[in-house]
Amino acid sequence: MRKEEKITVVAQLKERFAKAKAVIFAENKGLKVGQVTELRKALGKERAAMKVVKNRLLKRALQEAKIEGLGSFIEGILTVTTAEADPVTAAKILANFAKENELLAIKGGLVDGRAVGLEQIRALASLPSKEELYGLLLRCLQGPAAGLVNVLSAVPRNLVTVLERIKEGKKPNS
Repeated sequence: MRKEEKITVVAQLKERFAKAKAVIFAENKGLKVGQVTELRKALGKERAAMKVVKNRLLKRALQEAKIEGLGSFIEGILTVTTAEADPVTAAKILANFAKENELLAIKGGLVDGRAVGLEQIRALASLPSKEELYGLLLRCLQGPAAGLVNVLSAVPRNLVTVLERIKEGKKPNS
């Protein structure tokens, strides 16, 4: 790789780090091209991107971006995944893929500007997605309103029932 190409790669990495809500490092221990392509497609659907980067260039990009605390993750053949939209979804995709393929080992990363380890990435992957959280919030907001509607409609409904029984000549039950 020529010097100009290296400078370009470092600049692109710095730009991706600046835009990303999460950066996840994983070691590629021999994934096949088809597997990597499948993983990239899944990540691309969620506005995340994965790239294999030389460690020396990655260290330089982190140094120039003034990001610290990630040096221990940089060894072996690394993939760098950056998530611009939802860090939870990208973490889920990587964690699920790593469960199915032992050739991908998540090491750690950067979430909202903080260095995190493997356990924090796993915890992030276990969170519900934004859509699931929106559904939970909607159910929480609809619950009291539905209860109020049921309570308010019970009085007229009971009155109608009593009037129907009176009309039929039956004695109303309390």
